[in-house]
Amino acid sequence: MKPITMVGILLVVLGVLALAFQGFNYNRQETVVNMGPMHVTTETHERLPLPPILGGLALAGGVVLLVFGAKQKA
Repeated sequence: MKPITMVGILLVVLGVLALAFQGFNYNRQETVVNMGPMHVTTETHERLPLPPILGGLALAGGVVLLVFGAKQKA
């Protein structure tokens, strides 16, 4: 398989995932109090949104690479 085709498939998959989930969640732990053997931490849940235009651009770029890769001679 040609490298341009593999990159195109990867971009299409990432574009579809970005459009489907529109971001991802992660947890962050912070130490609030640290007194000898006693540790108090807090955990916050945060979301990193991905704009739909980013997913659309990745999807369109992947399709362009797939078409361009199919037209090239082996």
